[in-house]
Amino acid sequence: MRSLKAYGQSLLDPQLAPTAIKVALIVGSILLIINHGAAILNQQMSGDRWISALLTYIVPYMVNIHGQYVSRAR
Repeated sequence: MRSLKAYGQSLLDPQLAPTAIKVALIVGSILLIINHGAAILNQQMSGDRWISALLTYIVPYMVNIHGQYVSRAR
């Protein structure tokens, strides 16, 4: 459980965040275009789709932080 708490704290670590933000913006934007591009262009984005679009950026951020966290722990 301590490991999960430490990972949670690392999500806001100012040393890890800059890289994770860059990765999230690049990967998230690519995934947003792939998964929601047509809906955005056709103005068919529902509330559920916007939540999904937000997760498209949050997940790469969290994965990158996890990778940095594990690397730092070693």
